[in-house]
Amino acid sequence: MKKELVLILRKLFFVFLLSNVAAHLGAQVIPVTIKVVNAKKEPVAFATISVTNRVDSLQIIKIVADSSGIAKFNLKKGGQYTISISSINYQPLEKGIIVSSTQSSFHFSLEAASKTMDAVVITAQKPLMHQEDDKTVVDPENLVAASTSGYEVLEKTPGLFIDQDGNIYISSLTPATVQINGREMKMSAADVATMLKNLPPNAISKIEIVRTPSAKYDASSTGGIVNVVLKKGVKIGMTGSVNTGWQQGNYANEFIGFNLNNNDGKKSSFINLNYGKRNSYEEIVTNRMFAPDSLLAQNAFTTYPSDVYAAGYGMAWPMGKKWDIDFAGNASLNDFDNKTDNRSVIQKISAAQTLASNLSRVTNSGSSFYISNGIEGKLKIDTAGSEWKNDLFYTYSNNKSDQFFTTLYDIPVIPVFGGDGSSNNNRNAFTAKSDLVLKMKKKFTLETGGRISVYDYKSTADYFRESGGIREKDASRTNTFNYNENINALYLQGSQTLGKDLVIKFGTRVENTNMKGEQIIPHDTTFSIHRTDPFPYIYLSKNIMKIASWELRAYLVYRRTISRPVYDQLNPFPKYVDQYLSEVGNPSLRPQFTQNYEANISVDERPILAIGVNDTKDIFTNVIYQADSSQRQAYRTYDNLGKNKEWYLRGLGAIPPGGRYFLVLGGQYNHNFYQGLYENKPLSFKKGTWTFFTYQTFKLDKRSVITVNGFIRLNGQQQFYELTSFGSLNTSVNRKFMKDKLVVTMSLSDIFATNKNNFNINQGSVKASGFRQSDTRRFGVNLRYNFGIRRKEENNNMFNVESPEKTN
Repeated sequence: MKKELVLILRKLFFVFLLSNVAAHLGAQVIPVTIKVVNAKKEPVAFATISVTNRVDSLQIIKIVADSSGIAKFNLKKGGQYTISISSINYQPLEKGIIVSSTQSSFHFSLEAASKTMDAVVITAQKPLMHQEDDKTVVDPENLVAASTSGYEVLEKTPGLFIDQDGNIYISSLTPATVQINGREMKMSAADVATMLKNLPPNAISKIEIVRTPSAKYDASSTGGIVNVVLKKGVKIGMTGSVNTGWQQGNYANEFIGFNLNNNDGKKSSFINLNYGKRNSYEEIVTNRMFAPDSLLAQNAFTTYPSDVYAAGYGMAWPMGKKWDIDFAGNASLNDFDNKTDNRSVIQKISAAQTLASNLSRVTNSGSSFYISNGIEGKLKIDTAGSEWKNDLFYTYSNNKSDQFFTTLYDIPVIPVFGGDGSSNNNRNAFTAKSDLVLKMKKKFTLETGGRISVYDYKSTADYFRESGGIREKDASRTNTFNYNENINALYLQGSQTLGKDLVIKFGTRVENTNMKGEQIIPHDTTFSIHRTDPFPYIYLSKNIMKIASWELRAYLVYRRTISRPVYDQLNPFPKYVDQYLSEVGNPSLRPQFTQNYEANISVDERPILAIGVNDTKDIFTNVIYQADSSQRQAYRTYDNLGKNKEWYLRGLGAIPPGGRYFLVLGGQYNHNFYQGLYENKPLSFKKGTWTFFTYQTFKLDKRSVITVNGFIRLNGQQQFYELTSFGSLNTSVNRKFMKDKLVVTMSLSDIFATNKNNFNINQGSVKASGFRQSDTRRFGVNLRYNFGIRRKEENNNMFNVESPEKTN
């Protein structure tokens, strides 16, 4: 049955194409008139009008209205479009239209803007989620109000799931790639989580979820892409906000932030500053078969106090009539002092006898610094939407930590054992890319471009151990490791609209991979990878039917992707966890390749149903191995195990926004089947997992909104760990004061303290079970004060200004 599903999905691509090409040739284009007036029915002269094709968001036409407020377009009969209108001294407007033979003339009325910008009112209703071409766009406005960091915003986003290690998932149980402003961070999940926790929540403009990235995107996006787009100075005049908040669980989180935006109609700039004091805990209880007839029981309790400093900055300006330049950067510093107490007891099972008991204490203190800067230049080639983008991006990060560990033995009574060490990791990354989009005749869009990325990582660690008052070098953990990576890519893809609404997108991306790792100390583990791989992509989209006023649109997608091991997964440096467990990278890891087939349906640009298959070869994943035959020492690492086939089914339903009540409810099923070798023994592992999520808002009155969101995962899975059911239910209430300038939000996260789970692993020689929980139930209060000063504008000053931010 499962093999037949793959064959059916493959055949659907060809059936879909052949059955619709002939029926959709020769769509009619008709003239459309748009007139813009004000509240007094007077023409709004020289308003900027943008028309975006809702089927293909790359098709954008921008025209400046004449002195009578009139602009004329040639649009497809039966086509669906989004109209965006902006003009100096008026509030921006965004509306949807459908062009027909009986409706080819449209009138729009703009409301005057407040001179002091005390309160910004937007009449158009922005949905929480909508579809743009091959990505889902999330408006995080209400999510931001109840969050203290960018990480918490993503936790609350419907359809995204973040595990306890910081990995973000979309459809697959393969983690998604995280980008900031369209740029991959090239970090481990833990480092990305730290960066997002340093990001102020109100710095996020929107979240783009790309489930099936096209050839334009990096091929290393097997689990999809989550792109966090940050705000820039887009409002006319000087505007900003002051934010502060507090959350209390077992430990407290506090933050305070400030952001300022300035736009004079030509140039825009922004700056935001944020400070946070954070603390949380994690408790892990583990029972592992330690040796024949012996059980190792451990209870580890870790606290994570930190001081976080973050800043963002940028500016944008035009160069001539067609070029736009955009410079932006951000920096963060995280000072941490993590402490772990781990009680370990070894018992002889048959005699119920305690053989050993000890307490291990580990302190990891240090700092992580991150800074990135990027500059983008965009050339507007024509009014049809053709453009050429060029981007240069550089990041630097440094992680320094000092580790101190001691073990106090109760049974038997022996001298204290301990040690200390320091590590220093430096990472440099440079990326240059160029993307060209050409809108050509007969509704054909050509996209092509290239990308060059260079990464350089250097890691040093110097460790000592001490026993009985004697301190000596720990040669097994003293380490120097260098890693270099260069990836060169070229892509070419085309998009053709046939007839009324059939869209075909096809392309190929070719990536040249060069990876070299070299461990200098304690011994040489040099490895090198050089390969070139093609990654084809096919995308079909078509309206299939109309129910009442809702358009149902179908999509079929095929793509091939790669997952490359990152630096932390390759570094052979053994990280001390406790005297029985360490974490170590695997320099022999090979890339894994995945073929993805997906069919999905959207209603009114909102995805509602999807079914797909991920067929992965040479898969690598997190594993636990015994370090020796005695089974007393174990280590966590990554290894290539064989192959995996994953089937997934995703559904999403919603009550449309616009009324007092708004609801999103979704569910997803994932089934994985692993086959290969684990510790050189045959592996066969099957597991199915259900996940349900919801997001709901209810307007109590004009100034108050209550929000409820949450998820539940049934019989969960994380690599080869089998998890019991767990979930979280969160709520918040926000209220506006002082003419809507002050927003106060009260929130409660993980109301029933259910975001915890039992786990079990039984693979190879490793047999373990346990329990894991963290500081997830929290009560919080957030305050945000918005301010703005509008500058005087000349009546003949005409620029295309984006919509102002809504206040909550």
